[in-house]
Amino acid sequence: MRRPSLLLIEDDPNLGPLIEQVLAEIYTVTRISDGTTGLETASTGEFDVMVIDRRLPGTNGRTIVEAIRARRISTPILMLTALGTTSDRVDGLDAGANDYLVKPFEFDELLARLRALLRTFDDAEDAIPIGEWEFHPSSRSIHSPYYGRIQLTARESDLLQLLAEQPLRVFSRAHILHSVFDSGEQPGSVDTYVHYLRRKTDKDIIATVRGQGYRIGEP
Repeated sequence: MRRPSLLLIEDDPNLGPLIEQVLAEIYTVTRISDGTTGLETASTGEFDVMVIDRRLPGTNGRTIVEAIRARRISTPILMLTALGTTSDRVDGLDAGANDYLVKPFEFDELLARLRALLRTFDDAEDAIPIGEWEFHPSSRSIHSPYYGRIQLTARESDLLQLLAEQPLRVFSRAHILHSVFDSGEQPGSVDTYVHYLRRKTDKDIIATVRGQGYRIGEP
């Protein structure tokens, strides 16, 4: 099965590589050592879970988490910090982190908390059935009866959610463009992302209604 992808944003020159080494036994790890690059990577890359240190050069961890959530990225986030007071933990959770681990910590606890985060998102009650498939908007993933979990980009997930929440409705390209895409995008972007979704999942995940637009399909 595919390894879950994990973004680690940690600047400590000693602890960072050690955490990466431990996590790499289970996850496909991308490690970034500064906050500014970390935010760019979190915003454009596709990850199943993120581990973000609170104190970082460039942009601090709390600001990164806030920005990630403001961009409607719902990937589960575990925040690491040397600040262990209740107010610090509450502040991090209020920023949008899903869990909080205080340094120093045992690696067994870190791994257990990450497993719990992924279980929570895998078992989320927001699942939308699409034929035999199961779409989870909160984690931007879709579960195939054949291949397991498939991660979607934010745009792919938004497009699929629009169609899946009203399975009997046919959506025009203009409506999809207005609802899902940024202003200035061309109608061809809709067709491009429909193609991306079909290629990543199943060719019948979205049905084309000639002369009208698209609706959710029956994969």
